Amino acid sequence: MKRRVFIKTAGLAAAGAALVGCAPGIGTSAPAKLHKADGKLHLRFFPYELQLRHTFTVASYSRKTTPDVQVELEWEGVTGYGEASMPPYLGQSVETVCTFLSKVNLEQFTDPFQMEEILDYIDGLSEGDSAAKAAVDIALHDLVGKLLGAPWYKIWGLNPAKAPSTTFTIGIDTPEVVRAKTLEAAGKFNILKVKVGLDTDEEMIRTIRTVTNVPLAVDANQGWKDRSKAIDEIFWLKEQGVVLVEQPLPVDRLEDTAWLTERSPLPIIADESIQRLKDIAPIAGAFHGINIKLMKCTGMREALKMVHTARALGMKVMLGCMTETSCAVSAAAQLSPLVDFADLDGNLLISNDRFTGVTVVNGRLTLPSGPGLGLKRL
Repeated sequence: MKRRVFIKTAGLAAAGAALVGCAPGIGTSAPAKLHKADGKLHLRFFPYELQLRHTFTVASYSRKTTPDVQVELEWEGVTGYGEASMPPYLGQSVETVCTFLSKVNLEQFTDPFQMEEILDYIDGLSEGDSAAKAAVDIALHDLVGKLLGAPWYKIWGLNPAKAPSTTFTIGIDTPEVVRAKTLEAAGKFNILKVKVGLDTDEEMIRTIRTVTNVPLAVDANQGWKDRSKAIDEIFWLKEQGVVLVEQPLPVDRLEDTAWLTERSPLPIIADESIQRLKDIAPIAGAFHGINIKLMKCTGMREALKMVHTARALGMKVMLGCMTETSCAVSAAAQLSPLVDFADLDGNLLISNDRFTGVTVVNGRLTLPSGPGLGLKRL
């Protein structure tokens, strides 16, 4: 049976969205144009500002919102969802994402299963624009998974029972706010992630320890500058029940990071020092592991390659996220049975999620059973 006939006989509606543009600051899209089932891929996108439940503070900035662009990719009445989230340090914006997506011509493709060809075309349109590329990659994976009738962890042959616990992030704040955030998370998560990198690090950890004794991961976001002071702090953190340290030193301090990694009693994980697949080999000797984020690496296709490359180099693997809806978080979660650590709480930090997808049950990631990314629209 031809694939188009099969899709139609499965009862899927042949209605979709036409290509529309977006402008910075616009919170809703233009109405979708209905079109006949023409066998072509159709892309639609619109800005969607994410509202954080609490002010989010790291070593270098604070914010209450995150700019975001939502993407829909339709073929023969079936729609895949994607997303581009742009926190400040990425150097990308709603305007750059929409400019990139406006250049994308997916109507030249009539078979969404030709994923390598489609994503090679997307990646070749510019040198950067990783978040915009990730949005298309995620939407294409969601679409193809729906056409196949299976979630991606099954398509990849992964066991969802092996998905790890996810951290829940506690940002830098006053002791009162830190205590309140920790109390909110207590009993729900098996591990917490603590943002450090300022002169309040010890106070942050001691405050959290008045509430809970669960294991901690710390993320300095390049905030530490002195390697000798950093190694002293890491030994102290180990005594406090910390299990890993993320990006302790600035990205341009690779030799100092290697010195630190050689002496550290805890795994040192690269975050800002790693973007894409090509970045792994140059830092392999300087870190124990890498943090893979879809918005930095252009999506699920490259993230899977990064997992296998890191493993081949004997490195640990962490899956991270930005502040995102359940769309992008559920996309990353499809890979989670392969990794050592997960930091997939971005959807839990916002108040205006558009979807339900991956959930956290007894602190562990629980992958949705639905096809593609397993999303449901709210």
